[in-house]
Parts: sequence; C-alpha cells; structure tokens
Amino acid sequence: MTTAQTEATFSTVLRERTADDHRGAETSRFMSALLDGSLPAEGYADMLAQHAYAYAALESPSAAIAEDPVVQPFLHPGLLRTAALEADLEDLAGADWRSTYPASPATERYVARLREVGSDWPGGYVAHHYTRYLGDLSGGQYIGRVAYRTYDLSPEHGGRFPVFEGLGDLREFKDAYRASLDAAPWDTEEQVRIVEEIREAYRLNGDVFTDLERHVA
Repeated sequence: MTTAQTEATFSTVLRERTADDHRGAETSRFMSALLDGSLPAEGYADMLAQHAYAYAALESPSAAIAEDPVVQPFLHPGLLRTAALEADLEDLAGADWRSTYPASPATERYVARLREVGSDWPGGYVAHHYTRYLGDLSGGQYIGRVAYRTYDLSPEHGGRFPVFEGLGDLREFKDAYRASLDAAPWDTEEQVRIVEEIREAYRLNGDVFTDLERHVA
C-alpha cells in the first residue's frame, strides 16, 4: 500500500527555496551589530532612511499593478510603512533627514528594481512585497524590540516602523497572506520566476546592509 503525498503549497516552496538567501541577509555584519546593541544610533537612523527610499518605491506601483486582481489581495493598507518611517526619521534625524542620510548606491539599485517590477510585472511586484512585509511581520518584530531597548524608542517617538496596528493578530494575518500566495493563479514557470525574484530581493537587501557597514566599528 502506498501513502499519498500532499503536494507542497507555493508559499511553502518559496520559503524553502529562499531560506539560504534569507539567512544570508540576517547574518550580515550590520545586522549582527544592530542585534547585539553595538550599532550607533546614526547607523540605525541610516537604515531607516534606506528603508524609507525603498518603501516609497514599493508603495507606489503603477495603476496597472495596483489594480491587477492577482495583486490586490496583498495590498492591505495596514501594511504601508512610508509614513511611519518618515515620522521616525524626523524624530531621530530632523526634518532634513534626506540630506543627512541620502540613498546609498545599493539602495538606488534596489529602488530601480522595485520601480521596474512595480510598473508591469505583477508576480515580480508580489515577490518584493512578500520579501519586505513578511519580514517586517516576522523577524522585524524582534528587531524592533531590540531597537526600542537600545535606542530608547517608543511607538510615539522613533519607533513607529515595527508597529502594525491595523492588521489585528499578526500570525493570522501572515497565514492569510500565505493563503493568497497559494491561491494566486500562477503557473509553474511563473512561480519559478517569482522564487528567483525573491532571491534577487534578498540579494539587493544584502547589498544595502553591506553599504551600511560603514557604521560598524
């Protein structure tokens, strides 16, 4: 008698196939310094600034992408981070934070890719959307707690970025997000392309962290 095997869902497949890329981004020298409390406050503010440039691009896709029926289930307004990042940066670096922390070359490359996929490739856009927001809702929550302790932040001052008030239970939201990935009508070829784009997103993020290592002693 043979045992029927359950086919893995797409969300499981993409998580497994990008696990090494994810770990690589998490173990950068910059992230290690942030997590052990040795990163100067300017380094944390610079990271937020680089994030702000990326989120501004991610959160302004073309109308064709934003109105695509496959993309729409992912576009929950409670995920949006640009306003929170800009408010945190004004707290931490003042109204002229863009001059203090301009986009790095790596961030400019990342933003260019976000704009490219956000103009005409729904699957590619979702790949970057997944990489950023599922990260924020998972390990990003721990990073936020570390930053609160290290830099004396709060949801009212400098610490808005990790707070997702409009999503309810974060575990339930992540489960629903993954269910949307599984329900999307992508064929096998497109799923492969999306997995590769998630790997590219991790690589681009890793390059941003490498640039930020200028703040690490």
